[in-house]
Amino acid sequence: MARYELSCGDGIAFMAARKARSIQAIVTDPPYGLREYEPNEQAKLRRGRGGVWRIPPALGGHVRSPLPRFTVLTAADRARLVAFFERFSAAAERVLVPGGHLIIATQPLLSHLVYAPLVAAGFEKRGEIVRLVQTLRGGDRPKNAEREFPGVSVMPRSAWEPWGVFRKTCEGRVQDNLRRYHTGGLRRTADDLPFADVIRSAPTRAAERALAPHPSLKPQAFMRRVVYSALPLGRGTVLDPFMGGGSTIAAAAAVGYRSIGVEVDASYFSLAERAIPELMRVPVADGERRT
Repeated sequence: MARYELSCGDGIAFMAARKARSIQAIVTDPPYGLREYEPNEQAKLRRGRGGVWRIPPALGGHVRSPLPRFTVLTAADRARLVAFFERFSAAAERVLVPGGHLIIATQPLLSHLVYAPLVAAGFEKRGEIVRLVQTLRGGDRPKNAEREFPGVSVMPRSAWEPWGVFRKTCEGRVQDNLRRYHTGGLRRTADDLPFADVIRSAPTRAAERALAPHPSLKPQAFMRRVVYSALPLGRGTVLDPFMGGGSTIAAAAAVGYRSIGVEVDASYFSLAERAIPELMRVPVADGERRT
């Protein structure tokens, strides 16, 4: 069984303290609004009311997952977000081996604020994974003027989620990195099927959310595809410095990779400790692995 290590603490501090060039890949879904994971906002979320978290009503008898309202971020919030990712980028660049990939979830409204610090830190942008997923986000009509302007949408209805694909600069050619560091490329989905940048993905299933009720939990069918791609030869360690409910670590264990998960929120850390052994055993259909 694949080994994993879990640490309760600050993910950026963890990377800064770890030996340089000791991680082969980073796959993470960071707090890319920051405000939504502050203690006071988490307290409001856990009470089910108020704050930057939108608590959707049940739809057709199904309870919908909370969504953060990124449209409420101020200029100061955005500046703090950039500063956060500048620190993250420097620590990630230091801890990755040459040719190591960083695959990072973001959000269409904020991806430019996440990506720019990574490029400034020296990472090469290698593409973007498009996770095709219907989020059921509301608020697509002018608030309090829906009847007056019935043919107007305020913004595009979100049907995708971007995951940036970045690589630390190789030492020499890709083949040199593959031989020395086991990095530099992405692992093919199958020998006859290259890893693709568009992945159809249903929202996280209720059964998985029951195991790990984290507001940003990603489905194992999607995470296993992404994590599998991150180590081109299947060798090395995958790090998630913002572990949340543990979906990245569970995916790494499911595909046989070593991994390290770090989470600063003690409640979510305890949740991940309990959930990972169950999530890694969640069955995924062959079609979900390849499409």
